[in-house]
Amino acid sequence: MTAPTDLTSAGATPPPRAVTRFLERARTLGLDPEVRTFPAGTRTAADAAAAIGCDVAAIVKSLVFIADGRAVLALTSGANRADEAALAAAIGASSLRKADADEVRTATGYAIGGTPPFGHDTPLPVACDRDLTALDEVWAAAGTPSTVFPLTPAQLLTATGARVAVFGT
Repeated sequence: MTAPTDLTSAGATPPPRAVTRFLERARTLGLDPEVRTFPAGTRTAADAAAAIGCDVAAIVKSLVFIADGRAVLALTSGANRADEAALAAAIGASSLRKADADEVRTATGYAIGGTPPFGHDTPLPVACDRDLTALDEVWAAAGTPSTVFPLTPAQLLTATGARVAVFGT
């Protein structure tokens, strides 16, 4: 496996535009994420955990759903699947479905597999899987399928304004 590159260190290769946009938006929230890139990619939670060297539970999956016709974000532990019925109940939606790739990009400005938990083109309501809050550190996508960054669950909740709920199975 190829070693990660710290995209935020001095002298690093300029990051992709999606990462630059993410970093700019993170800084407006008072965060300065240490973005790392993994050339082999971190498209799935298992891939990300293997590349980072952490437990899959510490991976934040940023999943976009359409709830009652509006995009919402579900931050789900990599060890869990989002239970759509439980998520709908947690956010008070009468209908819920997974967003398609175009809907994800339209709502967030990022592609599936690289969607960060915050810094989107439009503000989204956010629900956070309670299992993520039990960890000391979590890892999330930083704008592309090959970039990630660490943060604490408290930072995640503050930056996203997420409501903690039980919807991971």
